[in-house]
Amino acid sequence: MRLIKARVRGYRSVIDSGDFDIENLKTILVGPNEAGKTAILQALQKLNPPEGTIKYDALRDYPRSRYTNDIEKKGIDTSKFVFVEGVFELSDYEKSFLPEAYRNIKYKFGRTIDNHEISTIEGDYPVLRYSQIEKDLTRLINFFDESAEKKAGSANFVKPSSKLTLTMNHADEVSVAQASEIEKFLKNNLNFINEESDEEKRYDKIIAALNIPVQKESAIKQCRSYLPSFVLFSNYFRIKPSINLQKLAERTERKLLDDKEYDYGNNCLLKLLGFTARELSNLAVQNGKTEQDYKNQLDKRQYKLNSASIQLTNIIKEIWNPNVKKEEANKIRIIADGQYLKVVVEDDLGVEVELDQRSEGFQWMVSFFVVFFAEADEKHKNTILLLDEPGLSLHGLKQAEFRKTLDKLSESNQTIFTTHSPFLVGANELDKVRVVEMISRSDGTKVHTTVTAGDKAALLPLQEALGYDLAQNLFINERNLVLEGLTDYWYLEGISSILISLGKKGLNDIISKVPADSASKVVYYATILHAQNLKVVALFDADNSGEQAAKQETLINVLGRKNILLTKEFYSGSVAHCEIEDLLRNSLVDVCKKYLGIEISQKANQQTSRPIVDIIQEAIGTSFSKYKLARAFLKWASSDEIKNMPQNEIEQCEKLISKINALLS
Repeated sequence: MRLIKARVRGYRSVIDSGDFDIENLKTILVGPNEAGKTAILQALQKLNPPEGTIKYDALRDYPRSRYTNDIEKKGIDTSKFVFVEGVFELSDYEKSFLPEAYRNIKYKFGRTIDNHEISTIEGDYPVLRYSQIEKDLTRLINFFDESAEKKAGSANFVKPSSKLTLTMNHADEVSVAQASEIEKFLKNNLNFINEESDEEKRYDKIIAALNIPVQKESAIKQCRSYLPSFVLFSNYFRIKPSINLQKLAERTERKLLDDKEYDYGNNCLLKLLGFTARELSNLAVQNGKTEQDYKNQLDKRQYKLNSASIQLTNIIKEIWNPNVKKEEANKIRIIADGQYLKVVVEDDLGVEVELDQRSEGFQWMVSFFVVFFAEADEKHKNTILLLDEPGLSLHGLKQAEFRKTLDKLSESNQTIFTTHSPFLVGANELDKVRVVEMISRSDGTKVHTTVTAGDKAALLPLQEALGYDLAQNLFINERNLVLEGLTDYWYLEGISSILISLGKKGLNDIISKVPADSASKVVYYATILHAQNLKVVALFDADNSGEQAAKQETLINVLGRKNILLTKEFYSGSVAHCEIEDLLRNSLVDVCKKYLGIEISQKANQQTSRPIVDIIQEAIGTSFSKYKLARAFLKWASSDEIKNMPQNEIEQCEKLISKINALLS
């Protein structure tokens, strides 16, 4: 089960975040300090937290400015106010356990301020409205009343209709409780009905219909069992290099844990080992046991410590020193010495030092994986990771390497993380970014699904990421494709992945894609790159600005006409000034319906000579964003929907990619 959409309300700095989409694998929250990124993660964790996580506390967690009116003066109903909710998509395997009629649903789960669960489903599934049974039920009630009047003289007789206390409107959905009441009422009065009568047919019809809400409730419960746990890892969760087991056991038993420093991380370490602090402490004491029993319990302790040491060593080696020989890599050792549990690091010379003598970055990495393995327990594949500023203490280049680790983790564990660092945002990952900002305290924290924000500081990590990527690649890659803008970059990424999925040749990996921000700037980028004796191809849309830029003498003299490409060269339709989106015209119609919720197929079929972007913009209105459209296409490109891609579009895309590969071979 994967989270696809979330919303947070009434949590600390968040008045109402608004709905924001979550990516299938990795979602990145960026924004300035005090924007509310951490609050978003903390609220999400409370959807389905690990055991022992502190629950929502209105006094501490509800926005202070509204606490008096909303909580003390009961301005809101805390039993109904949902402070966090998520919409989840089921896997094919999970759907297979649901009735056929419920396999296209999405699961919606939330928690109220008083920590009650709100669980329901969305989509196309059977619903029983009172109107569907109202007439038949009314006729049966009347029939029972009439039958009862005839037997009114019977001792202790109560009219059957008085036992049914429904207060429902015509359009109301029948709940499980109401269905149960109706069914009980009907069965209690079945003796009034003659076999093979009209009343028996009505009875059978209603009883069959009453199974619908029961089946729905069963589907909801089944979905609830699939709900992933949310594991939050913050920078202050650190493993102490030397733990006094006796004192930790006492603090745990007296509930005096220091959650914001070491105790949380230390208890996660113990959880990973399979012991409590008290158990490990007691294992250090013989307490009247025979010599052999005492030796056995010490051996058992050592075997578990050794197993955990190997697990941590292997995973840390993959991230920290992936290119170092196995025998030279750092080894993590967890050692029990009387009442002390030590975490030490052994280098290639065999020298052991305690964990806190290593770098902050190394300590963070060890602590992160201890918490992850412990809290996720044995449910790694059904855990959503929430990482608050991961790798903050890592060097920039180590952060860039850690980005690959996040990619690996997200393949089996959907990951949402906050960051200020451009090294943790790849230039090809801007579609995964959600911008978090707080323009004013009265409005609170907002989360933007599109790459936009009113606060320039919120976009700084993205600008730095693009700048760093450009600086790293601009004069290094021998082969460069200069594009008008970021959306063209995304479309080419999506087109290439589609072709590869279809068993065709994608864009050559050695080609660097350089977004220039506008058609006019393509000339400058291409000229600078060519001056460094690098191979350069420029791709323009065939709109007015693109065609004008492609005709500039400076560009033609530098690149030559053959290295200046226009989208119309690969387009077979009737749009005169086509853009890259027109190569994907029919696919974008499907993208709009599936991801943007707009139906434009009729208009697109009627106005075949009009650019598809103009049609989409007209349908959406002032909120239209080319970024949002391109991001939706990337989602579509990684889904099974690509099997519906028209053949002419596949041919157009293949022709474009083949031409670029050939020119930059």
